[in-house]
Amino acid sequence: MHTSSLAHVQGLVHQYLSERTAEPLSIVDIGSYDVNGSYKQFFLHPAWRYTGVDLAAGPNVDVVLTSPYRLPLASHSVDVIVSGQAFEHVEYFWLTWLEMARVLKPGGLIFLLAPSRGPEHRYPQDCWRFYPDGFRALAKYAGMELLRVSTDWQPHPSEDSAPWGDTVGVFRQPMLSAAQKLHRRAMQRLRYWTVPGYRG
Repeated sequence: MHTSSLAHVQGLVHQYLSERTAEPLSIVDIGSYDVNGSYKQFFLHPAWRYTGVDLAAGPNVDVVLTSPYRLPLASHSVDVIVSGQAFEHVEYFWLTWLEMARVLKPGGLIFLLAPSRGPEHRYPQDCWRFYPDGFRALAKYAGMELLRVSTDWQPHPSEDSAPWGDTVGVFRQPMLSAAQKLHRRAMQRLRYWTVPGYRG
């Protein structure tokens, strides 16, 4: 985990969650395996419940996933999702994104970070880079509100961060009517059965 990524998440937690430290928030970190640091340190308030999920067992992993496209969580059960330096490694990242939208509560937040550039780093593959328009497209695709998005276009002064050019987005789950919830559920089932890779 590079320095700028940690700094971004620390800032997002302060901006969006500093007045909610007494609330019993459910927080899920997707891609939580601790490689030179993790986001967990920013979510340690006693009322908060942090769960780290990843595809491999290891430090800071509470739940090992069998697929990046299926989260073993109930729909609308999570208050905050954080994911950094993970989407570039997911072949069908848009399917993971739909799962994140499924489990997020109405009014819930997603902090998403991904590189806009940088050398190949295969864990186990390296497929994508992201710009602000890509995050806008993700918001539109899942019917989410995009509260902010930015990219570090200038190299970060920290040597470990300079190559990556973090793209950082904050998304919010809108309040859904009963009909919208039903529609989302139906579309989720349709994707599960028809989209290549979704059942992987």
